[in-house]
Amino acid sequence: MDTVLTDLPDVSITESSPNLSGLQWVGMQGMDLPIQIAEADYRREVHARADVQVNLPAPQMKGIHMSRLYRLMDGLDTVEAVTPALLHQVLHAMVESHQDCETTSARLRLSFDLLVRRPALVSAELAGWKAYPIELRATLQQGQYTLEAQATVAYSSTCPCSAALARQLVEQAFLDAFSERDNVTPARVADWLRQHATLATPHSQRSEARVTVTLAPQAPTLGLIALIDGVEQAVGTPVQTAVKRADEQAFAALNGQNLMFVEDAARRIQAGLRGRFHRPRVHVRHLESLHPHDAVAWANDELSENL
Repeated sequence: MDTVLTDLPDVSITESSPNLSGLQWVGMQGMDLPIQIAEADYRREVHARADVQVNLPAPQMKGIHMSRLYRLMDGLDTVEAVTPALLHQVLHAMVESHQDCETTSARLRLSFDLLVRRPALVSAELAGWKAYPIELRATLQQGQYTLEAQATVAYSSTCPCSAALARQLVEQAFLDAFSERDNVTPARVADWLRQHATLATPHSQRSEARVTVTLAPQAPTLGLIALIDGVEQAVGTPVQTAVKRADEQAFAALNGQNLMFVEDAARRIQAGLRGRFHRPRVHVRHLESLHPHDAVAWANDELSENL
């Protein structure tokens, strides 16, 4: 039978660092955790990856207690749901668990995909799953707690300039076809459009908005679904999951009614979130189909106030 040793060495306590200096952050990255997300009509367990760190101001301490941090994070799978108050408690416990290191600050980041079932635009009872990448960033420094949520939302964008150029070509082709005819019936025009309206088409592309907001410490939930919905409603063209032809046609109509440059998208989202979320910061990226590079834009209320 193997002997179980009870008096195990702990060099993080018994040995001193050869270079006496404090460290800003020490901890772990990429911890795998199951956590519960619950809000409104949504409740789901998700696979999260956690980054956790504390500061190490005591210059003589060789290292922090990694296992203490791990056990604190491991307890998240036993709670009913992650909330702003819960993350505050975890950060406080992280600081308290490292009093022998003179720790005063802690931070954690949770990254996961929020899987949401979305209905088709037109077809009744047709739906599919869409994943939204989420990041929660919580910090407790000198007793000050801050929590930010970031959601990445995919949407479609059709270029207004490209649309105008395409319309001009279609218009010119129509004039070439009918300029010498005195009487043109609506049926004849409709027939021509069926054959030639796509003589030129504007370019469009899958795009993404990465939106960060500051959450209130006392908020009952994280408000992730409301944030995602706010972004999708602002752009008007969220990407679809399951579709039939009627849904694809409805999506084409949405794109035609919501032509946007990257600047338009950033301003739309900023305006749609303002007043509903605290300190919205927007980064949009259009993965251009015309160019081999992306078009990008940023927007935040602090910038607008300082201009």
